[in-house]
Amino acid sequence: MPMGHTATAQAGSGGLTATEHRLANGLRVVLSEDHLTPVAAVCLWYDVGSRHEVKGRTGLAHLFEHLMFQGSGQVKGNGHFELVQGAGGSLNGTTSFERTNYFETMPTHQLELALWLEADRMGSLLAALDDESMENQRDVVKNERRQRYDNVPYGTAFEKLTALVYPEGHPYHHTPIGSMADLDAATLEDARTFFRTYYAPNNAVLSVVGDIDSEQTLAWIEKYFGSIPSHDGKQPPRDGALPEVIGEQLREEVREEVPARALMAAYRLPHDGTRECDAADLALTVLGGGESSRLHNRLVRRDRTAVAAGFGLLRLAGAPSLGWLDVKTSGGVEVAQIETAVDEELARFAAEGPTPEEMERAQAQLEREWLDRLGTVAGRADELCRFAVLFGDPQLALTAVQRVLDVTAEEVQAAARAQLHPDNRAVLVYEPVEPVESTDGAAADETDADTDAHEGADK
Repeated sequence: MPMGHTATAQAGSGGLTATEHRLANGLRVVLSEDHLTPVAAVCLWYDVGSRHEVKGRTGLAHLFEHLMFQGSGQVKGNGHFELVQGAGGSLNGTTSFERTNYFETMPTHQLELALWLEADRMGSLLAALDDESMENQRDVVKNERRQRYDNVPYGTAFEKLTALVYPEGHPYHHTPIGSMADLDAATLEDARTFFRTYYAPNNAVLSVVGDIDSEQTLAWIEKYFGSIPSHDGKQPPRDGALPEVIGEQLREEVREEVPARALMAAYRLPHDGTRECDAADLALTVLGGGESSRLHNRLVRRDRTAVAAGFGLLRLAGAPSLGWLDVKTSGGVEVAQIETAVDEELARFAAEGPTPEEMERAQAQLEREWLDRLGTVAGRADELCRFAVLFGDPQLALTAVQRVLDVTAEEVQAAARAQLHPDNRAVLVYEPVEPVESTDGAAADETDADTDAHEGADK
């Protein structure tokens, strides 16, 4: 039977609690009761993402996310979607650098169905994985790449900046979508090996949050997941450590059919899970988090040189996080003018730090975002899994708000001074070009032949 303990409400948790358990096969289970509404969220994180991939086989984690919706031992074809949606639930899956997750939100009385479905594909996917499903989902992912990356304005910006910030050979050098060549090269045996290595109970965390009876839920989890064998063949991801700053400014000009000139930049920032990362998050919020931010006020409202200006944080645990700057110019404004203004604002912020009003507003903004996530059963289930997989302790999710509120203005200023400067960034400058007319006058757009219901929100 599973071993477990009950956690009492911690200071700063807002009264939220979670219990932790572990099955004999290594599956970690986190339960959090919330009887406000008659729904339950199931979230399953596998400790595998694009950072675990090797050169020549990029995109395999994301491809496998799609394969998990193509049937399992007892659920054929698109049955997973049909059963969940037929029961009044919702579901999806996503892939990132650091994990792959699957999730359902169900009416409480349908919770057992969701647990059975997740256990069936964890335990028996290889029984249904064949050449047909492999080719079907390979085409789906290639179409997704065309539609979300290659054939949309600025679509490959994140991929380009990631490749600049994380050097060749670094586990984060490539993004989860992978390359067309690598997707074509992936074999059925590659997929089977990938499943055996990473889709094992001892490489996963399962959280269930909502209107649940914890004892009954744990009994169902033991019933459906308990007999799935563990697997010990996983190798740890390659080291993602890098110097805190790049040491120079990396630049690339991109001439594409885009609607306006743009300045995009990525800064190396502290690892997720640290106080320094929370301080950097607050700095970016003051500088570019919404219409009250410094960059929006300077570029959009005052100078009117930009139509949009934002600065956000991509938190990463196994490598330096990314500060993402995105400015779209107004009219015929040159990017150099925008870049000068951005650097002036960053330098002023590093010299002066945030005002008390800016600190209060930024902390309130991040507090609201955290409470929005923890306030829904699906959001809380996801955060409990995240902190369990990446930091070893799901309870940290319940006190994240307080940690943001404890950061001081001096720490925020120090974060900006240390890393928000030109020699710690990769820059993309977008220059629009005129569209090339097709020689026969026909539209050259790809058409989407994908009728599959699954669309992972890959990050």
